[in-house]
Amino acid sequence: MAVAAAAARVWRPGQGLGRAGLPLLRLLGAHGLARSYPRRWQRQQHFSSLDDKPQFPGASAEFIDKLEFIQPNVISGIPIYRVMDRQGQIINPSEDPHLPQEKVLKFYKSMTLLNTMDRILYESQRQGRISFYMTNYGEEGTHVGSAAALDDTDLVFGQYREAGVLMYRDYPLELFMAQCYGNVSDLGKGRQMPVHYGCRERHFVTISSPLATQIPQAVGAAYAAKRANANRVVICYFGEGAASEGDAHAGFNFAATLECPIIFFCRNNGYAISTPTSEQYRGDGIAARGPGYGILSIRVDGNDVFAVYNATKEARRRAVAENQPFLIEAMTYRIGHHSTSDDSSAYRSVDEVNYWDKQDHPISRLRHYLQSRGWWDDEQERAWRKQSRKKVMEAFEQAERKLKPNPNLIFSDVYQEMPAQLRKQQESLARHLQTYGEHYPLDHFEK
Repeated sequence: MAVAAAAARVWRPGQGLGRAGLPLLRLLGAHGLARSYPRRWQRQQHFSSLDDKPQFPGASAEFIDKLEFIQPNVISGIPIYRVMDRQGQIINPSEDPHLPQEKVLKFYKSMTLLNTMDRILYESQRQGRISFYMTNYGEEGTHVGSAAALDDTDLVFGQYREAGVLMYRDYPLELFMAQCYGNVSDLGKGRQMPVHYGCRERHFVTISSPLATQIPQAVGAAYAAKRANANRVVICYFGEGAASEGDAHAGFNFAATLECPIIFFCRNNGYAISTPTSEQYRGDGIAARGPGYGILSIRVDGNDVFAVYNATKEARRRAVAENQPFLIEAMTYRIGHHSTSDDSSAYRSVDEVNYWDKQDHPISRLRHYLQSRGWWDDEQERAWRKQSRKKVMEAFEQAERKLKPNPNLIFSDVYQEMPAQLRKQQESLARHLQTYGEHYPLDHFEK
């Protein structure tokens, strides 16, 4: 009767025992409780199935009766999707994208032309001709494979190592050079650091230096596209280092909850400048984070241009059709220094770099594929390398000869009507140059 009395304290008229009394039911047993409170128990002996399941609004799960913490790696290593091996052989014929020869050759020429441009502009910085540069060595497959899977009108938000996306969209070499030299042909009028490209015609949003700021901006653009029924997707590129920024969390969460047609494309190249992935995170890379936000995710071999192409193409199709975000983590390796301000020999070995450069390079893999099909040979390779270098050098020399933009452009394109404070600064600069102009190379600037 003592247990029955306890049950009476948790029981309320018209409500029954509720969940607080369920342990007592198990202790006392239905029969004993029915003897103590026969009429009341008769009204409460049938529980709906919902009463046995959690009703919390913040999660979808079952109750358990064993204390157990979730392990960090719920899945023992997210697998890496690939289509061809390092020798350029298709592994599973059903995954072969069956691209025409012309398209695959464009892949190869875009990747190798980017590689040639990188080498020339890197050396030009070392010679003091430009102020800064960042190469794309080893990551060309992530750029070209993803760019080829998009529509030309899909909006691109890059970080600063996605020049290959513009290259594939036929951005002229002259404009690459103009931007790095900051001359009068630069679409940004010489205001940006080198490699901070942008092109409205090719739907490539101008790059900004701060890490990860493009991620929430891209989500906003994708949400706008969704509301406009634009039938387009936004792709946002970033590195695994940028994924540690708070903006990445905000972007992922907004994209999932607002159901935006966006592809988050992470280039996991092993290093955030000098910080290796082992010191960046403890979980299983970036793809493992997607399910926590409710984002469909995949990990691909970033050195396999066909794997990147297939994953991006399917993600694009579903993102537009279903209005939901996708996360692609492309596993690759940054063969070059982070930038011309970095010396990677201080934190990684030459042998490590040589392995990726000689044994698992995306350009070499695609070349093997082309040669195995009779679409490319050594003679064509030599001719193309010579031709591509000539094209880059012509654009390079042209950029060097051009004047810098007029200094007054520093003050334009910010306000529709120039405020008084900014006008004062412009007038102050004019007076300064009039007085001390002989100390500046004004003849190098457009009048």
